[in-house]
Amino acid sequence: MDSKGPSSSSSSSRKWKYDVFLSFRGEDTRKIFTDHLYTTLKQKGIFTFRDDEKLERGKPIKPELLEAIEESLYAIVILSKNYASSTWCLDELVKIMECKDKIGLIVHPIFYDMDPSEVRKQTGTYAQAFVKHEKENIDKVHIWRTALTEVANLSGLSLHDRYESEFIQDIVEFISHKLRYPLLRDIKGLVGIDSQVEDLMSLLAIGSNDVRIIGIWGMGGIGKTTLARVVYEMICSEFEGDCFIANVRSKSEKYGLLPLQQKLISDILKEKSVDIYIRDDYDGVRIIKNSLSHKRILLVLDDVNHYSQLEKLAGESNWFGPGSRVIITTREGRLLKMHNVCGIYEPQGLNDIEALRLFSLKAFKIDNPHEDYLKLSTYFVNYAKGLPLAIDVLGSFLHGRSKEEWESASYKLKEYPEKEINETLEISFNGLKDIEKEIFLHIAFFFNMKDKDYIVEILDCLGLYPTFGLDVLIEKSLLKDYENKYWMHDLLQIMGQDIVRRDYPQEPEKWSKLWLHNDIRNVLMKNTEMEAIEGLVLEFGELHKSEMAHWNLEAFPKMPNLKLLIIHDVQLLHGPKHLSNKLRIVDWSMYPSKSLPLNFQPYELVELQLLHSKIEQLWKGTKVRLLFKYFDTTLFLIFN
Repeated sequence: MDSKGPSSSSSSSRKWKYDVFLSFRGEDTRKIFTDHLYTTLKQKGIFTFRDDEKLERGKPIKPELLEAIEESLYAIVILSKNYASSTWCLDELVKIMECKDKIGLIVHPIFYDMDPSEVRKQTGTYAQAFVKHEKENIDKVHIWRTALTEVANLSGLSLHDRYESEFIQDIVEFISHKLRYPLLRDIKGLVGIDSQVEDLMSLLAIGSNDVRIIGIWGMGGIGKTTLARVVYEMICSEFEGDCFIANVRSKSEKYGLLPLQQKLISDILKEKSVDIYIRDDYDGVRIIKNSLSHKRILLVLDDVNHYSQLEKLAGESNWFGPGSRVIITTREGRLLKMHNVCGIYEPQGLNDIEALRLFSLKAFKIDNPHEDYLKLSTYFVNYAKGLPLAIDVLGSFLHGRSKEEWESASYKLKEYPEKEINETLEISFNGLKDIEKEIFLHIAFFFNMKDKDYIVEILDCLGLYPTFGLDVLIEKSLLKDYENKYWMHDLLQIMGQDIVRRDYPQEPEKWSKLWLHNDIRNVLMKNTEMEAIEGLVLEFGELHKSEMAHWNLEAFPKMPNLKLLIIHDVQLLHGPKHLSNKLRIVDWSMYPSKSLPLNFQPYELVELQLLHSKIEQLWKGTKVRLLFKYFDTTLFLIFN
């Protein structure tokens, strides 16, 4: 066959409805070779046109058949013994060769029990057919002969003495391989994907004969599934069988693992799922191992979130034949380590240039935003912080909207995060245990990009067992260990804050955590119970000191469950008269009073820091001596 892919400008730029158009002499091959070839093409996911109607002698080609030729990328012409005897086939061939020249249709001849020279020179049965044509269709004989000569001059495949099944596999693999090239052109629209594909392909090492299981690990919306899908489509034709199981997490939760095992076996063995009987998922493991251990397969398990899913779908490398490849996408890094994968690829977010281009493609359908929208486009891109999902969602939402609507959307985002983005990100949060959720929320509200040791100290004082919990967040792609700091993606931080505020968006006194200047000020002015508040952190610089000087702190008695209180660089006229007895951490620089509240019973207090404060003694009167884990003040403190 012709080794060139669809590289002409006409074929590369046009759109097609069918991957392959089959041209054949029905009486010769319809129920044998052509039927087997058509079935195998379909099984490989190659969209193929075949005219199944029995043709009446002398009838002209139907317009829909001519359209199908024009709407196909490839034409496979099966040149059999009696092909030339059919005027229908010859007219069809003329149309095919015209489309080859005019619109870039790619033509592949198959010589089925024929020598190419017989077709080229019209000898043997073809000569006999033309004796008849010259009597009945003399006006068309010349163009028919020309079409046959041209198609025979193309590089094709000949059956000769080979087994038909083997011959068909060669044809299908050849077409599958060629269809990769249009796909590679299509992925140019997936901004930033090229280098990621290259990196993942390097890990897969397709040429080696070992079995490799590779993980793609990252936060929700980073592009794991897209990358896996692109690579899968590029290389699936190089394997004896292939299967892409999407959304393993959600499907296994709804239906269990047995249907996924059925799909795996069905897709690779090319059998109908209903014909595969599996008693239970343990029986499914047995069948997978027995059926696939000698096959070179490609398997993608997308969005895995429990180890049992790996155990039942791809438990060991010896389940599959030499040269097999398994790709696992997950937010759970620990699963990949438990499974001893050969390598882990972690997709990175888009850089500023890539992000702006993707946003523009979604919002304007062009590579760069309109000049009048550049500032607003930059705002939305900065909001997304390189997360492809967020850029896609925001750009698509804003497409076709007025500038006023864009401005309104930018204001709305500051208070109400985009629901579609949050729902994707929240999947990982929902999988956490309660104590891990608390660690996540404390970082999202108070400690993002703080020093690791400081965060561990605070969380430890709060009794949240941070050593284990922080590792869990990292493994679930919710947190990163970055330059001795713990870093959370801005959109994950926004998602966490939204979780706390969601039920009472306009009532901060009902939130568990307070961190914004205006919200804290409004809460302190209210005369209502605030049992929900467990953490309050306020840090301001010189510009805010005079504004804060007259705040009313009488609301503190209404926060009986407050455990964490951090106030830095806030100049107040006096301290509170009451503090929660459940406080475990008090870090209040520039504390304005000479002593802590008299009725403060800090039996749970673990850390007390009162830097640069006016305090002279912890409290007036006699108090039981307390033991603090941490104690830091610039003044000598007196115990009475």
